[in-house]
Amino acid sequence: MSIEKRTIAEFIGTFWLVFGGCGSAVIAAAYPGLGIGFEGVALAFGLTVLTMAYAFGHISGCHLNPAVSLGMYAGGRFRGADLIPYIVAQITGACAGAGTLYIIAIGKRGFELGGFASNGYGSHSPGGYTLMSCFLAEVVLTAFFLLIIMGATDKRAPQALAPVAIGLGLTLIHLVGIPVTNTSVNPARSTGPAMFAGGWALQQLWMFWIAPLLGGAAGGAIYRTLFSEHAEISTESEAPHKPERERLRAA
Repeated sequence: MSIEKRTIAEFIGTFWLVFGGCGSAVIAAAYPGLGIGFEGVALAFGLTVLTMAYAFGHISGCHLNPAVSLGMYAGGRFRGADLIPYIVAQITGACAGAGTLYIIAIGKRGFELGGFASNGYGSHSPGGYTLMSCFLAEVVLTAFFLLIIMGATDKRAPQALAPVAIGLGLTLIHLVGIPVTNTSVNPARSTGPAMFAGGWALQQLWMFWIAPLLGGAAGGAIYRTLFSEHAEISTESEAPHKPERERLRAA
């Protein structure tokens, strides 16, 4: 598959992740009487990844997340030459998803932008958690997300169920992380809403790049070191899209 088609898939998939996941928080969770709560928001994020994994996993690997792309590279399953194109597609897709959500949201009389589902720490953490707590949570949650992805997409695992495991994994991550940081584990997801919320969301955005990228790289490297078989590791000198590498690799 050409890099153009793969990056288009990443753009569309990340658009859907931000529009669906953040949209559930901005529109559905905020609607009086609907009551989906943060549990519903967590499920929405998991469903966006699950659905896009089945739609685009065979095309781009369905990373939808710079931390996942970096983690897959650290885990030996992604070409370094494709990192920048993927990350650019993910960021632009996230911003487009947030922009579309913003246009819809402001159509409601009395709508207040607020944090616009942005991620934050300290006084902008939903539960008032400190910078150190939020940083550690994002590193650990992203690292485990990569372990889930690497394990679920290992050729020794049941491949047809990989998107289910990854989607449910992201749901669990949100159930833990929403009270702490509103859950990022994805620099693109954090960037899209922050571009429209501005102010503190942009000022704190640095943390939601550094922590997930560290966690993603750590998770990918840990799985490669401890659990992968040598034959499963693709390198830059190998063909980048051998059949076994075109199995679902969602994120």
